[in-house]
Amino acid sequence: MEIFLKVVWTNNAKDQLKAIFNYYKEKSVQGANNIKNEILNATKDIRFSEQYQKDEIEQEFRRIIVRDYKILYLVKDEIIYISKIFSTKRNFTKQL
Repeated sequence: MEIFLKVVWTNNAKDQLKAIFNYYKEKSVQGANNIKNEILNATKDIRFSEQYQKDEIEQEFRRIIVRDYKILYLVKDEIIYISKIFSTKRNFTKQL
């Protein structure tokens, strides 16, 4: 029998997912739904607490990469807390 850990989204992570959806929705509603569903499905696929590697920057978190987005989560008391979602793309024009 497969054990599934409970996944809880923080308000911060929910807001970030909404912002990602709204950004893509302006270009394509279907595209926005696709990326949202990919992110949601990736978090549902966590089967055990150390399934994904630790983040190299924020080492208290584990990370999942979906397209150009990094999802950071913590595991406490058999519960997965989705904490942050952000783009890993770099805006080179801002760096010039």
